[in-house]
Amino acid sequence: MEAPPDNDMLWAHSLHFTHRDGSPGLGGVSLGVREGEILAVSGPRGSGKTTLLGCLSGLVSAQRGEVWFNSVPVHSMGPMARERLRRDRFGWIDPVPALVPELNVWENAALPLMLRGTSRRRAKTAALEWLERLDIGDHAHKRPHELRQSERQRVCIARALAPAPAVLFADEPTAPLHRADRSHVLRTLTTAARSHGITVVLATHDAETAALADRTVPLLDGRHVHTVHLPPVPETEGRATCSLSV
Repeated sequence: MEAPPDNDMLWAHSLHFTHRDGSPGLGGVSLGVREGEILAVSGPRGSGKTTLLGCLSGLVSAQRGEVWFNSVPVHSMGPMARERLRRDRFGWIDPVPALVPELNVWENAALPLMLRGTSRRRAKTAALEWLERLDIGDHAHKRPHELRQSERQRVCIARALAPAPAVLFADEPTAPLHRADRSHVLRTLTTAARSHGITVVLATHDAETAALADRTVPLLDGRHVHTVHLPPVPETEGRATCSLSV
C-alpha cells in the first residue's frame, strides 16, 4: 500500500474494475486531485468516466487499487462508512435529473442538508440561494413534474451545491441542458466551486466543458491515455508531423 501525496485531497492508485458482463471498466487508472481544483475526466461514452467517478466517491468499490480522501483510505471503508462520507463530504450530479416527486423544488434542493440534521429554515435559505443563482428560484414552490428537464437539472445542481461539499462529482452535468443554457450553468458551477473552495471532478465528453477545468485526464477504454508527439519527419520522406496516443 502506498501513502498518498500530502498535497492531494483525493488520490487514487491503480484502480481496476470489470463490469458484471465481463467488459472492462477501469484498467489501472491512477490520479490525484488537489483541494479546490477542478479536474475534468474526458473521453467518449464507454471510456470509464462514470466508473471512475463512482470509485473515487465510494459509490462503487474497485476490485483492485486504492482511493484516499484527505489521507483516509476510502477503499477499506465498510458500506455504512462510505455512505456517511458521501452524505457529509461529497456531492453528486447525475446526467439525468432525479428528484423526489412528492417534494417541491426548494425542498428537493434542501434535502441533503436536512438529512444531515440542518434545521428546515437554514436548509431552505441555502437551497433558495443556489436556486436563485441558477435562475430557477421563481419555481421554488413547484413540483418536479411542472418543470422542464433542463429546469429539473438546475435543481439537481443546486441540491449538490447547497451543502457546500468538500468534493463535487459531476457526471455529464449539462447533458440534459440546451446548448444556450450550458455555458451559464457551467460558469455558475465553476465560479461557485472556486469561491467556496469546492473540489470538482467533472466527467464530460465535450471539449468545451473540459476546457473550463484546471486540468484534464483523458480516458479511453478504461485507461488514462497520454498523447506523445512524434518528431517531425523530414519532407524528403513525404510524411507529415503526427502524434500517437498510448
